[in-house]
Amino acid sequence: MIVVDHVFLTLKKTPILNDINVNFERGNIHGLIGRNGSGKTMLMKCICGFVNPTQGQITVDGKRIGKDCDFPDNTGIIIEMPGFIPYYSGYKNLVQLANLRKKATADDIQNAMQAVGLDPLLKRHVRKYSLGMRQRLGLAQAIMEDPDLLVLDEPMNGLDKDGVADMRRYLLALKERGKTILLASHSAEDIDVLCDTVCEMDKGRLQRIR
Repeated sequence: MIVVDHVFLTLKKTPILNDINVNFERGNIHGLIGRNGSGKTMLMKCICGFVNPTQGQITVDGKRIGKDCDFPDNTGIIIEMPGFIPYYSGYKNLVQLANLRKKATADDIQNAMQAVGLDPLLKRHVRKYSLGMRQRLGLAQAIMEDPDLLVLDEPMNGLDKDGVADMRRYLLALKERGKTILLASHSAEDIDVLCDTVCEMDKGRLQRIR
């Protein structure tokens, strides 16, 4: 699903990614671990087309990012804290986002919200959401178009114990449906429970450890 081929990234003369080579196979959950600043988030941004590598190439589902397409098709993304219009409800926020690509119907949005434990009929503005509710809404946004690939940077942030358990069950159910998931997490337990493969980032270098 994802092929990263000799990718380097330098920003303001600072090396961020150093000769990254990795394949992430279709239909599995792939874990990225590493300390803050190790390069995990920046690698995800390159895979999603948000940042162009200084050197090398990235292919997602057979299309080269930056050449065949600017952003990978059929991909749901959570990178850093999801941003929403604060004075809209969660449902209205997702409707606005769905209108950009016209892929998700009202039923799709409602089903996605319910799948992550949110009530689509809740009128509360997002500015009054807890951190965990915002994180759930971010995942609902990522899944509402039923993408084949999910790129999730710390998707469990802000979730309580029950919320983490719910999210793990849901991600494993997505895998059973054949989805591919690239997941960055600081939680060793999340990685152990969820991931088929694990890669560690350290100072811009990547090593496959499982």
